[in-house]
Amino acid sequence: MLLAVNAETARVKALFHSDRERVEADLLKNPLNDRQAFAYFGLLLGIFPPAAIIANFLPKTGNSRGEEFLILVVVAVIVNLISATVGYFSGKLIGQIVSELEKLSWSKMIIALPFIGILWGVLAGGAGGIIIFIIGALFGAIFGAMVGSAALPAFAIFHRLLKKGDRIDRQHFLPLAFGITFIISAFILSLKMFH
Repeated sequence: MLLAVNAETARVKALFHSDRERVEADLLKNPLNDRQAFAYFGLLLGIFPPAAIIANFLPKTGNSRGEEFLILVVVAVIVNLISATVGYFSGKLIGQIVSELEKLSWSKMIIALPFIGILWGVLAGGAGGIIIFIIGALFGAIFGAMVGSAALPAFAIFHRLLKKGDRIDRQHFLPLAFGITFIISAFILSLKMFH
């Protein structure tokens, strides 16, 4: 019994930097743990940036009423669903990795984050693009790597600042995750990639 109490005390001390942070964590109304936060962020990144790329591309395909266009729309929706699903489930693993990185110094964490983001983006973007033959997987991985290398560091820095222990309140998570995702999506929409 005493051993279990000591183990729990050690876990709490490792999780929180101070008693004040522990109390603040207990006061969170809608907390998300690291795995949940990064999974939901991966879901958003799997939905909106690919949708922005598709929205940038589809109007340039010409005829918007034929069967070919309908097939393109269906393929685009499937690509988006796959990217979102892989972004969500791989986000749980990324959340664990970032949780460990957040224990390091700021400089070490910031150096490592773009590489982890590239890996995450290649995985989700490549998976989404795989149904568009091998070329789609290649382009999906490239776009995913660019998005991940920018999105993950931006999100993780604020996540580290806002979280209490291993939890972030939903009221902080939502504007952060949607803000970063929408900024990246707006940037993609502003590009003249297919003109």
